[in-house]
Amino acid sequence: MSSKKNLASVLKTLVVTSSLTVASFSFASTLTVSSPQDPGSWDPIDTFLVNWASVATNIYDGLTYRGPDLKLQPGLATSWEQLDDGTRIRFTLRQGVKFHNGEAFNAASVKYTFDRLMGDEGKKGPQRSNYSAIDSVEVIDDNTVDFHLKAADPVLLTKLAGYGAMIVPPKYIQEKGEDFFNTHPVGTGPFKFASYEPKVGIKLEAYTNHWGGAPKLTNLNYRFISEPSTAVAELQSGRVDLVIPPTIPIGMITTIEKDPNLKIVTTISPTVYALRFNTQNGITKDEKVRKALIYGVDRQAIIDSILGGQAAQIASFQSAISFGDDPTMKPLPYDPKKAMQLLKEAGIKPGTKIQIDIRGNDATFNEVSQAVASYLQMVGLNATIQPYETNVLLNDIIPAGKTGEMFQQSWGGWTLDYDNTAYFMYHTGEKWNPYDSDLALDKQLESQRSITDRAKREEILKSIANYTANRALEMPLYSLNAIFGISKRVKNFTPVPDSRLRLTDVTVE
Repeated sequence: MSSKKNLASVLKTLVVTSSLTVASFSFASTLTVSSPQDPGSWDPIDTFLVNWASVATNIYDGLTYRGPDLKLQPGLATSWEQLDDGTRIRFTLRQGVKFHNGEAFNAASVKYTFDRLMGDEGKKGPQRSNYSAIDSVEVIDDNTVDFHLKAADPVLLTKLAGYGAMIVPPKYIQEKGEDFFNTHPVGTGPFKFASYEPKVGIKLEAYTNHWGGAPKLTNLNYRFISEPSTAVAELQSGRVDLVIPPTIPIGMITTIEKDPNLKIVTTISPTVYALRFNTQNGITKDEKVRKALIYGVDRQAIIDSILGGQAAQIASFQSAISFGDDPTMKPLPYDPKKAMQLLKEAGIKPGTKIQIDIRGNDATFNEVSQAVASYLQMVGLNATIQPYETNVLLNDIIPAGKTGEMFQQSWGGWTLDYDNTAYFMYHTGEKWNPYDSDLALDKQLESQRSITDRAKREEILKSIANYTANRALEMPLYSLNAIFGISKRVKNFTPVPDSRLRLTDVTVE
């Protein structure tokens, strides 16, 4: 009898174990996301790319967090207090938080993060000037830090919610080294790093000890698919569950909407597109020529015919939801006669060549640039398009001042504040301003950064928008909606304007 009871007990145990295993697999879920670009490094101070943020928002936390509703809320700081006329901010830190490697989050890790950002390592990346108001970070105790500012920064709390301000683990970086950290990121976010294959993808898994609660997904995989048609085909086949902006070509929206298993989800976005001018060399050195090129292109027709109503024309390099946008500004109208008159006055001969540099994998903008080239042909110019691999254009061509007369610039404006765009685009010496130096403009850009009077600061930002438009530093094109292609198996997905997706609550059926 005893042996029979033992056998029954063993069988019962096996059945229970088996059912638990089945249950655990039934609850396990994986979301696969198509992203158009591999940022090349997962270190927060190495990048400005939206495609970095769409992944890394799940790996890292900042002191503050801005959700899909665009409202600022506590992150790794539970509260903050602005002191000394805005030149000191005291943060009370969340307790009991650990990095993915088990290292404790505390005031020392906050200080390390910003000392590193503002130090020699930060010099190598594009993020430091975004946080230039920070003079030092002082540890008050394990759970309290003071940010001492050179001057008040009215946008700093928002900046602390993203990119370079993401909190990193001191011991891990010091032990493993900077190069290792670039490809093996560790943060405190809801998902932890599992593996990374450059140019192919990155895999994350749920961090069940996250202070905000465990994610509902078990695995979160990103595939880097630069070709839009391939990304859409993978979505249709079910090998991808979500395609994030700016991948979906406008022309494929109808195809996706007709698929019973898929849907398109859109939301307003701060993302803007322009063709910026080489103001140092070639015919676009002449302001009169730059204005002629703007007059010569029917941007509204491009929006209507190519973008299917998913965009709005802009007068300055910002969207309507950007703080600093001036709604009274009007884009230069389409006036080909005016364009030809200005070109003649500038001594530009018919047939003069002009080169437009673009990101080769952006199918929609490829169509836009073809249309722009056609319009310029009609006013007598020989416009050619030079496509580049995205990372080459962004890292090698534009910053080095090696572009043609015009080059594609798309910008997320993720702080929803014109400073985040204007300072990087127009201030002398910035990475995205390889050609122009305007001391009067520099003074305006610098002056608004320390003004806490919201109305006064908005007035200066509007003035900057008008000033740069008058100088025709770019051909403003449009602000584009954030367009997501998604499988109907995906639930609880909320599109965000800035593509900084935190996928904690998403499930896959």
